[in-house]
Amino acid sequence: MNAFIHRLKKVPLIQQIAVGLVIGILIAVFLPGVVPVVSIFGDLFVSALKGVAPLLVFILVMNAMVQRKEGGDTNMKPIITLYVIGTFAASIVGVTLSFLFPQTLVLQLGNSKVNPPSGIAEVVHNLIMNIVDSPVHALLTANYIGILAWAVIIGMALHTCAGDETKRMLKDLSEGITKVVTWVIHLAPLGIMGLVTQSISASGLSAIVSYFSLLGVLLSSYFLVALVMNPLIVYLNVHKNPYPLVWATIKESGIYAFFTRSSAANIPVNLNLCKRLGLNPDTYTISIPLGATINMAGASITISVLALAAAHTLGVSVDLPTALLLCIVSTVGACGASGVAGGSLLLIPVACASFGIGNDIAMQVVGVGFIISIIEDACETALNSSSDVLFTATAEYASRARKGTLKAEDMVPKEDEE
Repeated sequence: MNAFIHRLKKVPLIQQIAVGLVIGILIAVFLPGVVPVVSIFGDLFVSALKGVAPLLVFILVMNAMVQRKEGGDTNMKPIITLYVIGTFAASIVGVTLSFLFPQTLVLQLGNSKVNPPSGIAEVVHNLIMNIVDSPVHALLTANYIGILAWAVIIGMALHTCAGDETKRMLKDLSEGITKVVTWVIHLAPLGIMGLVTQSISASGLSAIVSYFSLLGVLLSSYFLVALVMNPLIVYLNVHKNPYPLVWATIKESGIYAFFTRSSAANIPVNLNLCKRLGLNPDTYTISIPLGATINMAGASITISVLALAAAHTLGVSVDLPTALLLCIVSTVGACGASGVAGGSLLLIPVACASFGIGNDIAMQVVGVGFIISIIEDACETALNSSSDVLFTATAEYASRARKGTLKAEDMVPKEDEE
């Protein structure tokens, strides 16, 4: 058994999920009598996600507020601004495509109650009431808006008075809960097998078609941001053809990130690319690791698209002001996404809460996200990681452009000396 587990660990998680997906389809089609047994794995996976997600959001966000540094290099301000603008713009793209091509999901609604808001006024009212909810009650009832608010408030308070030992403890706690999430995510192959078996058994192979349709909206959003929105942001800052720089970041950062599926693992690649672009090392050695944590354009798309898919499935009417609020929530949620593979999916309940969608249904949506993560997560990470270099370079090139010292050839990386 130990030898089997050791060998299994060497198989990439994405391949394990693919195998679980195929097995789930085969069981649903050829062995319908086994479906009730196999579907238990899906229920266990969703329940585990429901248990760990509220604590994950609370600890990660609180730790981020505690660990933030005051009085950093002023050169970081335009980079952080671009990170936030890029992430918010990406969520707008995702929401727009979701309105143009509404998606619905195959969900097990059961006795779950949905209380859709009647408009932006009710959304704001519910938002305020959820914010002032008791932090203990928010954790127990998975009130993600309240969890997010209290995590920020407590984190800000601790930032002003906590000692180094307390900050270290919170950092260790953050790493610990991330490790727990990693363990849960490693159950994804079995969980996906159970969820797919259950979905196809209930709705037939049409459930798979809905997954492909949803994946199409997500991938279209990623490509639009990478090839249209981001180049537009670069051009508005440097007033030169942005595509040589855009292509360089996609080719030399995005492709690597596509296969590693980890922004953190891609940091060395990005640092080397920044060096070859002639950027200031005092800036990019800070901005690249920071970007791997908070610059999450792909994650904001994933959160907003899947949350709207849940709303469309349940017949929740979403007006434009509410959609704008969703973009803001998706941006904030994306910045707090966990660093593990599929971490952005665990922030979907935060966005679903804006529509009055309960945790039971939201976690099923998370499960759907894991099913399509075979392709989705790789493309999301490629967009996230390549944007780190793109916006770091844009901020510095914009400064040079204002001084009249920027040349077009500066935006093309030099050959690697190694």
